[in-house]
Amino acid sequence: MTTISTTTTAATTTATVASEVLSRLEGAWNRADGAAFGAVYQPAASFVTVQGQHAQDAAAIGAGHAGIFATIYAGSVNTMELVSARELADGVVLAVSRNTLQVPAGPLAGTHQAMSTSILVRDPDGGWSVAATHNTLIGR
Repeated sequence: MTTISTTTTAATTTATVASEVLSRLEGAWNRADGAAFGAVYQPAASFVTVQGQHAQDAAAIGAGHAGIFATIYAGSVNTMELVSARELADGVVLAVSRNTLQVPAGPLAGTHQAMSTSILVRDPDGGWSVAATHNTLIGR
């Protein structure tokens, strides 16, 4: 009988956690679902936009995204690529992603890139949510 090891390294687990959270954010963005985007965040989360605006709770994060999905980023597609993830403490992950946004029309039409740094935390139910995100545009 052959035994196959299913040991998972901490780095793999950390990257998997971060990738799954990014996938939820990306999916909500690409469905233009502000409420679902905000739901990925903790109730008292912090979010700094690429323009330096600061939203301070999941409801405000969701509402702000619903607003941009209906206006300047209507019909946009966002691809979130995990750049790095590391565990800061048990149940706390620092995730950095490169986000590529394709906007089909309007004053921001075109392709834009940003770097995003997020703090992910394990929830009491074992799931993961975002405590804070800070976004910075990548210059052209």
